Amino acid sequence: MASTLTPVNIERNQWFMYCLDMDSPKNLLADANVCPPGTAVVVPTGDVAPFAARLKVVSDPMRLKILGILAANGAVCACDLEAPLGLSQPTVSHHLRQLFEAGLVTREKRGTWAFYRVDPEALSALGAPLSRLADAATATAESS
Repeated sequence: MASTLTPVNIERNQWFMYCLDMDSPKNLLADANVCPPGTAVVVPTGDVAPFAARLKVVSDPMRLKILGILAANGAVCACDLEAPLGLSQPTVSHHLRQLFEAGLVTREKRGTWAFYRVDPEALSALGAPLSRLADAATATAESS
């Protein structure tokens, strides 16, 4: 089965459209009357791996709680998160390290203590691609 990938530049949202022509006897989408032959898939340009890695970090419910606590309270010492979260110190430290390495929180050392704060720009940057996806989905739904 041979296939070719043909990029077609479209202006909307600086995305590229890829049409996949397959020498296949069965096109499930066309046979189901869902999409016409030559169906196109829109793929965002650029490397999505860093974005996906950040989404994976915030997909943990406990990390979302930590972000909520930090956002509501400003700089918070790691030691003050154990009781409200009901977690041990090593587990809290693990979650904070994941958030820090993803660039979603900042860390300030004060003697032996580490204080963490949400990086609002990083959270905004995390939401921006999702907003663009929603805008593209809305535009596609309106043109259909």
